[in-house]
Amino acid sequence: MTPRVKALLQLALLHRAWAGADPADPDLAGVAATVDQVWRSPDHPRLLTVEPRYARQFQLMHGALAPAGLPAGGPHRAVLAEAVAGDFLTPRRKSPYLHLETRYYAELARVPHRLADYPELYRISRLAGHTDGRPIDELDVCNVTHTVFHLADFGFRDPGLDAADLAHARDRVCRLTERCVRRGEWDLTGKLLLAQHCLGLDPLSTPSGAAGLRLLAEVQTPEGAVPGRSAADRTGPDASPVAFFRASYQSTLVVALATVVLLHRGAAVPAPGGAR
Repeated sequence: MTPRVKALLQLALLHRAWAGADPADPDLAGVAATVDQVWRSPDHPRLLTVEPRYARQFQLMHGALAPAGLPAGGPHRAVLAEAVAGDFLTPRRKSPYLHLETRYYAELARVPHRLADYPELYRISRLAGHTDGRPIDELDVCNVTHTVFHLADFGFRDPGLDAADLAHARDRVCRLTERCVRRGEWDLTGKLLLAQHCLGLDPLSTPSGAAGLRLLAEVQTPEGAVPGRSAADRTGPDASPVAFFRASYQSTLVVALATVVLLHRGAAVPAPGGAR
């Protein structure tokens, strides 16, 4: 997937959360206009299939994240129809992580599927399988955080874990946050702060969360950008606009999403997408 396509899918995810949390915010208008323009474009869908191996997943995400107000016969409808054709929305040959992600976006798109329910998908996840005594470095941060995001709808619903599973997930997420803050990993820290919130924690009140918030506040530019994915690959002031975008868009959008959700805790659940 090209950086442009990935950035636009992440922007659409930010738009969905922002529109659900604070639809009257005047700063939302620019994001909404960009997402609306791209999702109406008949030329954009072909970019989703540049990498055939991932095309169906990207098409499903594109259809699920379609903003409200699009015409019924818009390009996003054909994209979604192509994504869900055949046996794609079944467990066939899917890793636990991909199975959960597909389940989440199928639900968001309001399309029929034969995928497992969320409790079962948590039970077979790497997060659930990380037993006590094993090194925390065995866990992949992106796998852990996106497992939590999909269970909790990025903080807009309860993750559905019992007391023991919730304590287990909180422990791993806080320990991973400590590690990423210590290493200056900005992108991963942003994801973990949002994951803490999704698990019912207040990042302002946990030691690792407070340290993570301080870290991100210190590195943001005056415009709000996070200049790279970590301190080790920070983009310098002499970088071209294209180079700066490629280095910073991921972390910047992650931090923006976490900020929107954390600032509007208790907001209503955003309406599902895709079926408009």
